[in-house]
Amino acid sequence: MARKTMLLKKSRRIQTTFEFARDAYAELGIDVAQTLTRLRTLPISLHCWQGDDVGGFEGAGNSLSGGIAVTGNYFGKARNVEELRSDLEQALALIPGKQRLNLHACYGEFGGKKVDRNEITPEHFTGWIEWAKVHNLGLDFNPTCFAHPNSNDGFTLSHQDKGIREFWIEHCRRSREIGAAMGKALGTPCITNVWVPDGFKETPADRLAPRQRLAESLDAVFKKKLPATDNLDAVEPKLFGIGAESCTIGSHEFYLGYAITRRKLLCLDAGHFHPTESVADKISSLLLYLPKILLHVSRGVRWDSDHVVTFTDELQSMAREIIAHDPANRIHLGLDYFDASINRIAAWVIGTRNLLRALLVALLEPSAIRAAELRGDNTSRLALQEEARALPFGAVWDYYCETQGVPVGPAWLEEVKSYEKRVLIQRI
Repeated sequence: MARKTMLLKKSRRIQTTFEFARDAYAELGIDVAQTLTRLRTLPISLHCWQGDDVGGFEGAGNSLSGGIAVTGNYFGKARNVEELRSDLEQALALIPGKQRLNLHACYGEFGGKKVDRNEITPEHFTGWIEWAKVHNLGLDFNPTCFAHPNSNDGFTLSHQDKGIREFWIEHCRRSREIGAAMGKALGTPCITNVWVPDGFKETPADRLAPRQRLAESLDAVFKKKLPATDNLDAVEPKLFGIGAESCTIGSHEFYLGYAITRRKLLCLDAGHFHPTESVADKISSLLLYLPKILLHVSRGVRWDSDHVVTFTDELQSMAREIIAHDPANRIHLGLDYFDASINRIAAWVIGTRNLLRALLVALLEPSAIRAAELRGDNTSRLALQEEARALPFGAVWDYYCETQGVPVGPAWLEEVKSYEKRVLIQRI
C-alpha cells in the first residue's frame, strides 16, 4: 500500500512539473504535445552486438579482428540467440517509443551446422524476422567482413587475391538479399550497411590499386537492383583501425565519392573521424548531395573506442542537425558501441535513452533562435541558445517516459539490476 501511494505521488509530481514545463514552452511558441508526437516517429536501431561483445552465433571459434576490440569482462554475456533476445526484450521494455534492431550476419541461426559466410540465406534469419514481428520492430542488417580466416590479413573486398574478393562479394550479395527479405516481411525497408576493415598497418607503396579493387567489388555487390521498399544500401567509411593505422582503403573520401556517384546511403559513424572533427557539421553538407544518410551514433574517447553514448554537447549537436534538416525523414539512426565493462543491457538503455533525450531537446528548440539568425541578430541568437539550456526539458522527458509506460528517471536501473540477479547471474 505504501509503495502504491508513493507511485501515485510520483505520477502526480510528474504531471504537475510537466504542466509547468508545457506552459513555459508554450510561451515560446512550442507545442509540446506535437513535439512528443514527432519524437515517437523517430526510431533508433539498437545494435545486437552490444549484447554479446560482437561474438555472433556461427560456432566457428573465430577471434575478433578487423581493428575491433571489446574491453571488460562483466558477467552475463548472451551466449546464444535465446539469451540475446531475452536481453534485448528487457532493454526495449525500458526505452520509450518505437525502435528497430540492427543485426550482423554472424548472428544467424545455423542449427549447429557449419555455414560459411558466402552460404548464408534468408532462412537463417527467419527466427529474427518472426521475433521482430511479435515485438513490432524493423530490422537492419550488416555483412560481417571480419573475424574470419579470409580476413586474417586485413583485407576483404580489396584483397589482391581474386578468389578472396569473390568470397566477400558473394557474402555481401547474400547479405543484401537477407536485408531485402527482412524489409519485405516486416513492411519497412532494411538498411544493409557495408563496412570492411581493409587497410595497411605500415605505409603502402600503392594506395590506388586496392581502392580500385574495392570500388569494383562494391559495384559487383550492388549490381542486382533490389526494391527500395525492401532494402536500402549504405556504405561506411573509417579513419583507421587497429592494424590499419597507415592507410584505410575505405576512407571517408573514398566512400563519399562512391555514395554520391552510386546513389547509396553514406553511413557516418561518430567514432570514425578525427577527434577534432564534428560529425554534426557534416550532416547538412551530405544532404545536399545524397537522398538519405545513415548515422551510427557512438562515442569515441580520443578515437573510435565505441563508448556508451552519453549526453554530450556533440550528441546534442548531432540531434539538433537531425531535427533541423530532416523534415522528410532522410536521416536513419542507429547505435554502434560495445562495452563489456558494465551491464550490457544498461549500456543499451543508457545510450538509446540519451539519444532520444537529445532529439527531444532539439525538437523543443525555440524558433526565436533561428529567427534571430535570419534577421542578422547574432547577439540574440547566442543569448537565446544559452538561455535554452536552462529550459525544463527534463520534465517533458519524464512525462514522455511515463506516458510511454517505461520507468522515469533512474528507476529503470532497478529493473536492470533485478534482471541481473534473476537471469544474468545464472550465466556465470
